[in-house]
Amino acid sequence: MPEWRELPGPLAARLGGTGPRLVFVHGFTQTGESWAAIAEHYRRREFEVAIVDLPGHADSSGIRADLRRTADLLASTTGTATYIGYSLGGRVCLHLAMMYPHIVERLVLIGANPGIIDDDERAARRDADDALAQHIIDVGVEAFIDEWVAQPLFHGLVLSDEDRADRLRNSPEGLASSLRMAGTGAQVPLWERLREFNMPVLALAGELDHKFVAIAERIAASVPRGSFATIEGAGHAAMLQQPLDVVTRIEHWLDETRRLVG
Repeated sequence: MPEWRELPGPLAARLGGTGPRLVFVHGFTQTGESWAAIAEHYRRREFEVAIVDLPGHADSSGIRADLRRTADLLASTTGTATYIGYSLGGRVCLHLAMMYPHIVERLVLIGANPGIIDDDERAARRDADDALAQHIIDVGVEAFIDEWVAQPLFHGLVLSDEDRADRLRNSPEGLASSLRMAGTGAQVPLWERLREFNMPVLALAGELDHKFVAIAERIAASVPRGSFATIEGAGHAAMLQQPLDVVTRIEHWLDETRRLVG
């Protein structure tokens, strides 16, 4: 991507443009480049945009970190900004907003879960995540990526050759560590902390992703300045399935909340 530069910090990150900063945070098995096309859209509209590789992914594959440590690393890398996180990236951004509210000007969450409240359900998910992590190591990244996107959760998602090749930059060990340390099963639920979030929050979900539609609606109702919207014709990976709709929704919300920043 032209006119982009490396952003120094503990996480691998790229920065482009000038203006108010937007930070895009990817999901599990993705990389910062998964956000590149959407980030480029905003770069051309006078925003400064950053895309980041999370621990265990791409150029941050060697970093091992749980969600709280990941929030520390993200804060050190990208600083004060509006944060936009998808799935795993959304869960990281929730921790960032809880731990560093002074640097999160606004928060956009796409298909993000504040956590599993029931102890037994969370323990079962942790065991499942651990088994899946071992499976990644056993079968390798290429086979696992195909299995991952074939889940009902991603119904209708067809990876482009470019997206698939980008995900293959991940390592089995890195993905396994991410799942074990930062998976939903390892996450302490944050639902009771949402009332403390004073920044504007936009919770999005693909309309076909019924579980996360309910979660997004509940998030928006739980924060003092929450908004909720669904992305028509999209499942869990809304920003890959309907990127123009996602861009439009976020752009309108950024305009609506501009006066609330700073």
